Amino acid sequence: MAKPTASDRAKHPRTVLAGPYGHPFHPILVTIPIGAWIASIVFDVLAIFAEDPSGLLFGAQVLIAIGVVGAVLAAVVGLLDYSVIPSGTRAKRMALAHMVLNLTAVVIFAVSWMVRANHGHDSVIAVGVVLSLAGLLLVGASGYLGGELAYRFGVRVADESKQAEGFAKR
Repeated sequence: MAKPTASDRAKHPRTVLAGPYGHPFHPILVTIPIGAWIASIVFDVLAIFAEDPSGLLFGAQVLIAIGVVGAVLAAVVGLLDYSVIPSGTRAKRMALAHMVLNLTAVVIFAVSWMVRANHGHDSVIAVGVVLSLAGLLLVGASGYLGGELAYRFGVRVADESKQAEGFAKR
């Protein structure tokens, strides 16, 4: 039996907590913070035009909190995926950049939440909105790197022989 390559090792989970082979949990969980944070910005924009923005601003703050909690969960399983990428590789360096951008975004969103919590919900606070937009830009850049890791380098993606099963004719 051939010794597994670096690519082979990066495709298989270290533990079942990261998701089964070919179906990692990290990409599923990242939809929670991304969706919550985008929705919070939509609420911010709607609040600008609302006669009484308090409900929308409170909603935006709650969505930011949901996003932060979701991001922490995604980070935990993302760290499990990170741990199977061999050291000294381009994929490992890219994964580190992906992680740093995401963790920075989480901190920015947490600060946005604190700014909003200290300000109240009577009017839109520009600092909170700007922080959220900055955090979302980082998440977008990080998402690009995450796509590179999965679709270009095949991290936690089933190998081509397994993929071929889906295209085999009966």
